[in-house]
Amino acid sequence: MRLEGAGALVTGAGRRVGQAIAVGLARAGCDVAVHYHGSASGAEQTARAIRGAGKRAELLQADLNDPQAARGLADQAARVLKRLDVLVNSAAIMVRQPVEEVTPESWDATLDLNLRATFFVSQGAIPHLRRAKGKIVNIADLAGLEPWPAYVPHCVSKAGVVMLTKALARALAPDIAVNAVAPGAVLLPEDWDDQSREHIRETTPLNRLGTPADVVAAVRFLLADTDFATGTVLVVDGGRLIR
Repeated sequence: MRLEGAGALVTGAGRRVGQAIAVGLARAGCDVAVHYHGSASGAEQTARAIRGAGKRAELLQADLNDPQAARGLADQAARVLKRLDVLVNSAAIMVRQPVEEVTPESWDATLDLNLRATFFVSQGAIPHLRRAKGKIVNIADLAGLEPWPAYVPHCVSKAGVVMLTKALARALAPDIAVNAVAPGAVLLPEDWDDQSREHIRETTPLNRLGTPADVVAAVRFLLADTDFATGTVLVVDGGRLIR
């Protein structure tokens, strides 16, 4: 798949990994629809970086906890970009919460954004991507492949993203390839202290933390460097899953 001149929608592109992916796709040649919800200033920063790379950026605000808004987002992206070839589902939350303190509300907040919205944004993109023979990349998480006791709803949501990736790949083949990237210690929670960060580094087999650029490279590989992968999950974790 050629990224030069392609139209890409990246959800959660106003901050952290989503922002890096949106800018990385622009540098690879994509015009980008920059989705955000509450991170308006971050989305503007993303758009400026995309335009600085010489590509088109269009801002799309939507609350993906609303399934109707999620389902309609791809139509908006295709309208403003005049095409849609790529969808990257990156919008997510990660809440640390002891299992005894999980409430129905906190459970739903995580599952609705991390999993349900990923499905409905993808569902809305199907006709556009089918016409373009396009691709979907979902951002999963190492937490979807191993249990983290303090993040049970997050683990469940990202395990769901892994299975959703496989199920959509079967359902949409051969027209649309659907894959996922599962980052590990790439961007740690902002409230972690230096001791916690050092512990993660020391217990990572490659003996370093990752960067958003590691995730961007994986996304670009699945989009541009292979047309013979669908339903796969590319783990980018410095070896933590095998430790």
